[in-house]
Amino acid sequence: MIFNIDEELKKLPDKPGVYIMKNDKGEIIYVGKAISLKKRVRQYFQSSRNKGSKVNAMVSNIKEFEYIITDNEVEALILEANLIKKHKPRYNVLLRDDKQYPYIKITVNEKYPKVIKVRKIKKDGAKYFGPYSSNGAVNDTIDIIRNLYPIRTCKKDFSNYEHNDRPCLNHHINKCLAPCQGNVDYDKYMEMIEEIKMFLNGKEETLIDIIEEKMKKASKNMDFESAAKYRDQLMSLKHILQKQKVVSTSMNDQDIIALARGIDEACIQVFFVRSGKVIGREHYILTDVENKDRSEILSSFTKQFYIGSAYVPKEILIEEDFNDREIISKWLSEKRGSKVYIKVPKRGEKNHLMEMVRTNAINTLKQYSDRIKRKMKNSTETIKELKELLSLEYVPKRIEAFDISNIQGVESVGSMVVFENGIKKSSDYRRFKIKGGYGPNDYASMEEIIYRRFSRGLKEKELIRENKVGIESFSIFPDLIMMDGGKGQVNIAKKVINDFNLNIPVCGLVKDDFHKTRGIIYNNEEIKISKNCKTFKLITRIQDEAHRFAINYHRSLRGKKVFKSVLDDINGIGKVRKKALLKHFGSVDKIKKANIDELKNVDGMNIKAANAVYKFFR
Repeated sequence: MIFNIDEELKKLPDKPGVYIMKNDKGEIIYVGKAISLKKRVRQYFQSSRNKGSKVNAMVSNIKEFEYIITDNEVEALILEANLIKKHKPRYNVLLRDDKQYPYIKITVNEKYPKVIKVRKIKKDGAKYFGPYSSNGAVNDTIDIIRNLYPIRTCKKDFSNYEHNDRPCLNHHINKCLAPCQGNVDYDKYMEMIEEIKMFLNGKEETLIDIIEEKMKKASKNMDFESAAKYRDQLMSLKHILQKQKVVSTSMNDQDIIALARGIDEACIQVFFVRSGKVIGREHYILTDVENKDRSEILSSFTKQFYIGSAYVPKEILIEEDFNDREIISKWLSEKRGSKVYIKVPKRGEKNHLMEMVRTNAINTLKQYSDRIKRKMKNSTETIKELKELLSLEYVPKRIEAFDISNIQGVESVGSMVVFENGIKKSSDYRRFKIKGGYGPNDYASMEEIIYRRFSRGLKEKELIRENKVGIESFSIFPDLIMMDGGKGQVNIAKKVINDFNLNIPVCGLVKDDFHKTRGIIYNNEEIKISKNCKTFKLITRIQDEAHRFAINYHRSLRGKKVFKSVLDDINGIGKVRKKALLKHFGSVDKIKKANIDELKNVDGMNIKAANAVYKFFR
């Protein structure tokens, strides 16, 4: 069905909602929100004057649009932020690599909570803190917590736990109270968890007062061992406090957000102030900000950042006002459960703080820009060098490399890794479980995965032409295929490519007697490469990445197979009983050691099944 834009504009409702712009391939290129869909969407298709080149370019690519009606503007704002995060439309202001920032999770949703590092926030009832700037920052913080508090680190499920295990090494070195033994006071354990929350919220002074009171009480009761432990905790906390800079006399929790912008990218710097102290800072790179004004960039960032943030402070200081400020404040207040103030400081202490954050944003953007320029320059030179080396007609901007991994033909798997402009593109990596059962025949396995990759790609291209799907990774074909092998693998790939009537150059990697790459096979000729040139370093990096990706997948399947062969060979033990056994005992080794009565007490087990398990392991 042909989409008639003029006709569809007439049908737009005068209601709040989100609009979704698509190009001729069905790809989402922009997502926006509106108080009135009718008024806002029509504006795009009116006079092109005063819109800016980027907006005009976007409008020229719009071939159809969709919209979703919401009850109010707050709902529209939340939906817009979620859709942008999911689809990453080309013409929206986007956070770069927003998934890389880790969080600290306290598993208060389970008995005897533990403190762990995670990268994704789930609605699972746990308590999350962050984001943090790096793995190192999270690891250091968790180490501090574990030195202060002997909480568990194991993965045991304590919901139906009998508490009769022997404690692990952590208990013997005073790093865990060993709730697995069943002799830990649950209330005291949870008291430690509450204190950890206070620490992560930046309330060290309050925590110090609590621990000092505990120390005095223990000393008064002549419990000198406990008093000494509290004393050591106090010393550690005070040492941490000395490193933290008090920047605000208000003692409120604040996020301070400042912006520095370049030509087509911007850096947002966020300082996290808790109880008047800077406890951390983050920087975020936003791309495609050309022709976007500062207020629009700040608005887009604020929505995308807080849609996934675990904690919203009482006060957010922003460098410049923007149109959505009141509605975002309302949304964040609902999320926090109390009023959130978004302010633009003009003078005094808060303005001084903003200047500090702005200076950091400018410095960070400069460092980022210099680093990216060097990286892009190096990558561009490298792929141009590869083009000259192979005498290609064009620069191979997208390279796909394939590899096979197996042990004597068992659990054969294949990997596809992608490099664009000389830089790996992990989001387009794909792995294949070989279906043909060829054993150790790598050629047959390679033929299968090359066939599956391009047959899938051609199907996706057909669906795109029919406007049934948007752009998918398999539909983007490479400029060069790189095989982790010599003439044999190259010829296999060329055969499949020719069968599909495609014209994609294929090269292979030639190895020496020590299995080290020494050159490239192309057009049945070996091209030697100096180990000091940029091309050699690139193909080695691609080769290592293809190996790593294939081997990791093979290991995971092999591990599952080993696990499966142990329990699934027992008569009468299906998936439900297997899961119940592992949940109850925690490992196969403990199942092996269990007696009949212990096995019989597992949920879903009867005397016959218990006997089957017992006899199987003896």
